[in-house]
Formats: sequence, C-alpha cells, structure tokens
Amino acid sequence: MSGIAKTPQPPYYAVIFTSERTDGDNGYGDMADEMVELASCQPGFLGVESAREGLGITVSYWESLEAIQNWKQNERHLVAQRKGRSEWYQHYKTRVCKVERDYEFEARNT
Repeated sequence: MSGIAKTPQPPYYAVIFTSERTDGDNGYGDMADEMVELASCQPGFLGVESAREGLGITVSYWESLEAIQNWKQNERHLVAQRKGRSEWYQHYKTRVCKVERDYEFEARNT
C-alpha cells in the first residue's frame, strides 16, 4: 500500500477513516496490514491510501455502497473494529462519500 490509488472513472465511493491512536502498538500494525490485504480481495474494492503522522487518515475506494456494507460486515473486519474501540483508538470518525469527479496530475520526467 503505497502511493496514490489507481481508481476508475467516477462515480465510485470513498470511505474516509480518520483516527487518533492510543499509545503503543498492541498488535495494531499487523492487523492494519491484514485488513488492507483482506480488503483488497473483497468484491468491489478499488484501492486504498493511508497516512499517519499523529493523525491517521485512510481512504478506501469502492465500486458501490453494497460493497462497502459487505466489507463493514466481514467477520475478520468486525474483530478489528472491536479491537479498535477497546485498544487502538482514542477517537475516530468514518465518512462515506460518493466521488463524482476526480482530477489528476503527474509530472513527466524529461
């Protein structure tokens, strides 16, 4: 998971997960890696971008609201959600958005 996700032409959906962590890892890193790997195998998954420097922001991209709901109900993801509330996060917020337009720039090496 690195770089900007390659998404199709809109419309598609974005789930924006913003979080403030508790102290210590407590298995967070391994679970986060597992969630990215598992999500990437889910029908309707399009990509993910993530950054953490104090405040963490992860954006996952999906074909449909149904795909998002199916991911939210994934058994292993439910375990991660419970652990997040009890061990990893002081505060988090999830936003679900429909992407209607996107723009891109990439510098060419000359």
